[in-house]
Amino acid sequence: MSQLSNMKCEACSINAHRLSADEIDSLMPDVQGWELIVDHDIKKLKRVFYTDNFIESMSFTNAIAELAEEVNHHPQIIVEYSSVTIVWWTHKIKGLHKNDFIMAYRSAVLFEKGF
Repeated sequence: MSQLSNMKCEACSINAHRLSADEIDSLMPDVQGWELIVDHDIKKLKRVFYTDNFIESMSFTNAIAELAEEVNHHPQIIVEYSSVTIVWWTHKIKGLHKNDFIMAYRSAVLFEKGF
């Protein structure tokens, strides 16, 4: 079981700890299927989830929205006919925080359980 499964998101300030490269490397195995990307010098976690149709894509998107609202941490979501792309990062610190890994993990579990 992933170390992320029991972790809780914490409120983030502009002074919050941005994860180091070593910390990111240690957490990446816990978010299988997620890709580390760099967008305008900001590290982010990205994953494309494939669905059967648009209704399923929207249903998953709405489930992610509810998950995000629960902890007040919101991803970028791109909805297409048969896929949903989720990108997590912490806007305030312009990079990755442990919250992003927690939410990436929870997003994947949600998808695997059929949301």
